[in-house]
Amino acid sequence: MQKFGKRVYKAPINAGFTCPNIDGTKGTGGCIYCDGGSGYFTDSPVLSVKEQLEHQISLIHLKHPDAKINAYFQSYSNTYAPLSILKSRYEPILEFPDVIAMSIATRADCLPDEVMDYLADLSEKIDLTVELGLQTIHDKTAEIIGRGHTFEEFVQAFNRLKSRGIRTTVHIINGLPDENYNMMLETAYTLGKMKPDGLKIHLLHVIKGTKLEKIYLEGKYTPMEMESYVDIVVKQLEYIPTETVIERITGDGDKSKLTAPLWSADKIAVLGAIDKLQTTLDSFQGKRFLKE
Repeated sequence: MQKFGKRVYKAPINAGFTCPNIDGTKGTGGCIYCDGGSGYFTDSPVLSVKEQLEHQISLIHLKHPDAKINAYFQSYSNTYAPLSILKSRYEPILEFPDVIAMSIATRADCLPDEVMDYLADLSEKIDLTVELGLQTIHDKTAEIIGRGHTFEEFVQAFNRLKSRGIRTTVHIINGLPDENYNMMLETAYTLGKMKPDGLKIHLLHVIKGTKLEKIYLEGKYTPMEMESYVDIVVKQLEYIPTETVIERITGDGDKSKLTAPLWSADKIAVLGAIDKLQTTLDSFQGKRFLKE
């Protein structure tokens, strides 16, 4: 509301991309928690980007006729294709007068210079955000989850985006295998120093049919309890500068596929618990960042 003057809703798009961690370039099957590239709410990629966007806008406008739209390329790695293909997917977005923003979810290892330069040009035509999945700063954890790139590769991509003036949102995940409280806090502390434009904090969900579900059912992974998740999020936010927009503090997994933790399905309860703990502790975003 403050930036655009009206409510802006994300219209999720599946543009038919894949991922180097799926197609065999770096791995197959994706990260251990991957279930179809996070595109829970997208239409079929059989439909063109234009057709998907038309449909999503119609759904949004049924409830919010005056809303503006953020075209969200959500599924898989949305810069993982030749530049000519990327242009053919992205540029139809510019034809829609109600679309005033665009978000592109991708990986740090899918951003060659020619794509970065194109995105910089695109950002002059529309309010653009590139969403980078970091998940954790700890390379040992990244190996366990099968991430396929290092923290250093992330840092390089992040800095190259920022040097081109491209708004960048970073995703992190709490509750990853073998990560303790201090490791999760260190991820937030380190990321806060980098001053991302936006941050999405997720809880690791165990989703049916994933590699993680197999590990969980074998008793080799224990999901976070709600109290622990709420506590770590509150403490992490203290290390994030106030100018960073917190775009998510809990996930929206597909409830029909959720194996664990089941408490995460009650998003309102989680958000309320975070707010309550912040009040109790007199905690707020940037509290510790300002003291560093």
